[in-house]
Amino acid sequence: QVQLVESGGQLVQAGGSLRLSCAASGRTFNTYTMGWFRQAPGKERDLVAAIPWSGGSTYYAPSVKGRFTISRDNAKNTVYLQMNSLKPEDTAVYYCAAARSLVVSGPYTYWGQGTQVTVSS
Repeated sequence: QVQLVESGGQLVQAGGSLRLSCAASGRTFNTYTMGWFRQAPGKERDLVAAIPWSGGSTYYAPSVKGRFTISRDNAKNTVYLQMNSLKPEDTAVYYCAAARSLVVSGPYTYWGQGTQVTVSS
């Protein structure tokens, strides 16, 4: 069982930066692939970035590649999403998720409650 709590979402101007954090409970955090998803109003929840338990071979959605960076600190049971050069279209609720999987596509079985990111133009 893994419990996830996101933080760091807020209102920011276009071009700005934010860092989201996701704190996980449980002693087996380092065996989970972790992902960040986002869901804008009226749209589906999409995978934005993911990082396997080993920390290598990260995945980024084409829309955020080069602007977002996912990382994890297994000693702190935390995964981060550094978001730079933010655009209004990045506005969404961002969710942290965990997958007992070797691949970044999941399936993701544990989810956080989400944190709102709003980018103003």
